[in-house]
Amino acid sequence: MTVDFTARPEKPLPYSDDFSTADEYVNSLLDFATNSHLFQFLCGGVHILDFFTSEPGLFVSAVPKEWQDYLVQTEPMVLLDFLMRDDLDALATQTGPGQPPETLVQYVKDIRKLSLRRSFQPSKPKLPVLPRQVALGMNTKKVHEVTHFSGYIDRLSEDVARVRGKELTHLVDFGSGQNYLGRALASPPYNKHIVAVESKEANTAGAKDLDILSGLAEREKRIRNKKLYHRIMESVDPSEANDEEALKRAAKALGVADEDIATIDLRSRKELQATYAREEGKGSIEYVVAKLGDADLAPVISQLEYTETHSEHDLSMMAVSIHSCGNLSHYGIRSMVLNSSIHAVAIVGCCYNLLTEKLGPPTFKPCFSRPTLQPLNARVVRESERRDPQGFPMSEKVSTYNDQGIRLNITARMMACQAPGNWTDKESDAFFTRHFYRAVLQRIFLDKGVISKVYHGPSEGEDEEGNESPFNFSTNPVVIGSLRKQCYTSFSAYVRGAITKLTTNTDFSQYSQIVREKLSDITDEEIAKYEAAYLPRKRELSAIWSLMAFSACVVESLIVTDRYLFLKEQSDIVRDCWVETVFDYGQSPRNLVVVGIKK
Repeated sequence: MTVDFTARPEKPLPYSDDFSTADEYVNSLLDFATNSHLFQFLCGGVHILDFFTSEPGLFVSAVPKEWQDYLVQTEPMVLLDFLMRDDLDALATQTGPGQPPETLVQYVKDIRKLSLRRSFQPSKPKLPVLPRQVALGMNTKKVHEVTHFSGYIDRLSEDVARVRGKELTHLVDFGSGQNYLGRALASPPYNKHIVAVESKEANTAGAKDLDILSGLAEREKRIRNKKLYHRIMESVDPSEANDEEALKRAAKALGVADEDIATIDLRSRKELQATYAREEGKGSIEYVVAKLGDADLAPVISQLEYTETHSEHDLSMMAVSIHSCGNLSHYGIRSMVLNSSIHAVAIVGCCYNLLTEKLGPPTFKPCFSRPTLQPLNARVVRESERRDPQGFPMSEKVSTYNDQGIRLNITARMMACQAPGNWTDKESDAFFTRHFYRAVLQRIFLDKGVISKVYHGPSEGEDEEGNESPFNFSTNPVVIGSLRKQCYTSFSAYVRGAITKLTTNTDFSQYSQIVREKLSDITDEEIAKYEAAYLPRKRELSAIWSLMAFSACVVESLIVTDRYLFLKEQSDIVRDCWVETVFDYGQSPRNLVVVGIKK
């Protein structure tokens, strides 16, 4: 008799009702990702830095001509509504000027259809409210995530124990950070045993302080001769009150014998360790500081107190994570395959830009192979050539699709981190302006000789007006990063701020001399001319950026689907697997959890 998981959604993937099965959805998704040249251009073939370095520019060169008027004439938020929310079937009945072209409407329909659904229903109608002492340090977004994921994991773990006939002994949190999730799960009413795996000792130290404040741990007790301690404290400068070595020197100066100094605990309160006492029926937390390089958890398991009195065979664990960055999500998912003690996984990923790449550079030339993505971002080439077996894609199906596999470069993966459905008018205007400033500055760099064009092969010819193809060259990178807030108040302030940073900050010494030579005498009038020349084309940039972020909904769907397919392919080990939403998109847009249950 087969025992079903009550927590399992009806569909293994939250795909559109346009598809009758998961296989039909997957095949359509992979076919679109490999055959839509426009999708490939918008998701990996555009880099904002080179937006204005060619004439007539990337917008005119690559966006279908029948789309261009509509895109530049439509207000950014109106365009966003069209992409994300408007009823496209109703648009088909409208005619006249100002209507989107049919081919654009069809593209929007395709992206919507192939994007995984993001609507959310809580795992239970009413979830326990996080106690104030447990919610310490959390913002509103984190409270939402921890509240809902704790409830989800509690229900899932009970389901796994019922179906497998064995209680889970631990939950392993990959990339626990400040351990907000683990603290909630270890506290009533859940009372789970948590293994918090974190690479940064500072995060673990901060998490232990929060454990003390929440009542899950106690501060280590100090035993000292208070009278002698106060004498020592009175003899030192207040600034040295927490310096153990300074206190020892002061004690010697007072004539205190070495053996007496040894009996005085001179550690500051901050240096006292958190102590954890296991109690029957209550949750617990164990911290393991480890930088994982793969999914092998043997080094983590060997450090558990549990293995001091039990064999590893007795362990029954589930790997969990809220927003494990990059490959850490892959490690969490793979851990069920590689570790006998991991019996289930529930992983919510994020930071897709930090994923590595498994397949290496393509052996074919895509229609929109933007050379900009090669020298402009050295990491694109470096990461691609690593051929990291831990990277994207995980599944055999995506890795070998059409005998070539599907690749997503860092630009595509970075755009998948966007949340266009949550953009507001004010926020979108701010980052469109920042991107516009940076793109025009790159043109100034090119015109002034700070950078030069880099050609990537024989000329692909010129258009009728003698303009060279923007797909055969890029420009040298100049990485500026963020500037002070006041630098974004005007284009002139931005240019001045960038020049100052590049010529005075030691981190940018490779640029300082050439920038000083070429731009030290640039006038406000010149800067104003550049702004005036390109300002009418700002709408081109905002339209492309909106299309890129919207199209990248399919990139995220592809990444998540690949993780599901990986688990599905492990049919000798995995009993069931699925993907579903666990957060409200408006609160936390990376809201898809990948779940796997071992046989």
